[in-house]
Amino acid sequence: MAANFTSDWLDTGDNAWQLTAASLVALQSVPGLVVLYAGIMRSKWAINSAFMAFYGFAATLIVWVLWAYKMGFGIYMLPFVGRPGPVVTMAQELGQSCLPSAGLCQNFPLSTMIYFQFVFASITIVIMAGAFLGRMNFYAWMIFVPLWITFSYTVGAYSLWGGGFLFQRGVIDYSGGYVIHLSSGTAGFVGAHWIGPRLVADREDSRPNNILCVLIGAGILWIGWNGFNGGDPYAASADAGAAVLNTNVATAMSLLCWTICDMIYFKKPSVIGAVQGMITGLVAITPAAGVVAGWGAICIGFASGTIPWASMNIMGKKIAYFRKIDDTLGVVHTHMVAGFVGGMCVGLFATIEGCAAFGLTNPGGAIEGNGKQVYLQLYGALFVIGWNIVWTSLILCFIKYVCRIPLRMSEAELLAGDDAIHGEAAYVLGPCEAHEHLLAGHYIKRAETEPGELGMGGAIIGHDPHAGAIAPVHEKKSAAGSGTGPLEIKHD
Repeated sequence: MAANFTSDWLDTGDNAWQLTAASLVALQSVPGLVVLYAGIMRSKWAINSAFMAFYGFAATLIVWVLWAYKMGFGIYMLPFVGRPGPVVTMAQELGQSCLPSAGLCQNFPLSTMIYFQFVFASITIVIMAGAFLGRMNFYAWMIFVPLWITFSYTVGAYSLWGGGFLFQRGVIDYSGGYVIHLSSGTAGFVGAHWIGPRLVADREDSRPNNILCVLIGAGILWIGWNGFNGGDPYAASADAGAAVLNTNVATAMSLLCWTICDMIYFKKPSVIGAVQGMITGLVAITPAAGVVAGWGAICIGFASGTIPWASMNIMGKKIAYFRKIDDTLGVVHTHMVAGFVGGMCVGLFATIEGCAAFGLTNPGGAIEGNGKQVYLQLYGALFVIGWNIVWTSLILCFIKYVCRIPLRMSEAELLAGDDAIHGEAAYVLGPCEAHEHLLAGHYIKRAETEPGELGMGGAIIGHDPHAGAIAPVHEKKSAAGSGTGPLEIKHD
C-alpha cells in the first residue's frame, strides 16, 4: 500500500477540526432541523416538512460542486460574485485551500473547504424552508433551491466572505449572521408573501405534533453550533475556542430572557418559546462570536432574547401586514431580526483583540472608539436585505409565470397533507397492517379525554381521507370495557 500523501502546507490538526466542525454543521440540518420540522408541524405535514429540508440539503451539494462554490469563493468576476465553475477533479480536491479574491490560504485541502462551505449553504436553504412549510408546492421547491443558491446565496457569500466588496469595505460577519440568517429570514418572508398562506384551519390550529422531537432537533442545533461558529477561523486556534464559548454564553442568556418574557407576558414558561429564544441567541452571536468578549456575548444574548421576542409576539401579532404574511415558523423574527440585531452588535461590541485574533485589521467597534463600524454593519445588512427581496421575488415569479408551476399546493393537497403529496404518513395508528389507511392527518378525537400540554391531549385514531361520507359514530367501549364518551369527527 502506498504511503499517505502529505504536503508542507497541511496541518493535520486544523484539517481534523475543520472536518469535525463541518460535520457538526451538517448534523444541524440532517437530522437536526429535519426532526425539528417534523415535530413542530401538525402531524399531517410531518413528512412534507422533513422532506423539504432533506431535499434541500442534497440538491444544494450538487449545485455547490458543479458551479456555486466558485461563485462564492472563487476568482473575481464582479464585485459581488465570483466566476462559476466546477470543483470535481482530484487535483482540485487534494490541492491547498485558497480564497483568491480575499488573498487567503488555509492549512487544509480545498475539499475540506468546499464541504465546510457547503453545509453553510445548505442550512441556509433549510432554515428558509421553515417559512414555507404547510403549503409550498414540492415541485416548485425543487426548482427554487438551485436557483436561489445560484443567484442569491453565492452573492452574499462572495461579498462578505469570498473577498467581495463588503469584505473589502470592512463589514464583519464572523460566521453567517448576514450571509445565512439575514438572507434566509428575508427570503423566507418574501417567499411567504408570494406563495400565499396555509389553510385557515392550519393557521388557527398549528400545535406541534411532537414537542419532544422539537427538543431533540433543538439540542442537535445548539450543540452543532459549536462547529458553526468554532470552524470559521479556519484553524484549531485560540479564537475558535473563544467563539465556541461566546456562542454558548449568548445562547443561554437569550433562552433565559425569552422564557422570562413569556412568563411576564403570557404568565407561563413555554417550551416552544424557549426553543425560539435558543435559536435567536445562536443567530445573533453568529456574526460576532470570535470578535466580542464574554461580556459582549451576554449583552448580545440579552438583546436577542428580548428584541426578536417583541418582534414575534407583539409586532407580529398587532401589525396587519405581519398577520397577513404566513411565515410558518416565524423565520423573519428568529433569523432576519435576530441576524440584524447580532450584526449591529458587532459594530458596538467588537474588540481590537478579537478582530486581530480573527485576522482582521478592523480596530474593533464603537466601544473601542470605532463608531464607523456601526455604519459599515448597517450598510452590509441593507445590501443583503435588498438583494434577497429582489432575487427571491424574481425567482418565484419565474417559477410561477414562466415555468407555469404553482407555488402553492392545490386545495385538495392542502386538506390531505402528506398522503396526497408523498403517499406516506408520519404516524400510522392502528393495531395491524390492515389499518394502514388510517392517517394522523384526518382523525377522530375522543371528546371526553383530558387536554394535555398546549391542549394536545386526547386519544386520536385515523380516518381515511379518501373515504366518502362518514358514517355516524356511536358511543363505544374501550378494550377494557370502560366508556369513552361520544366521538367527534375532526378534519385537519
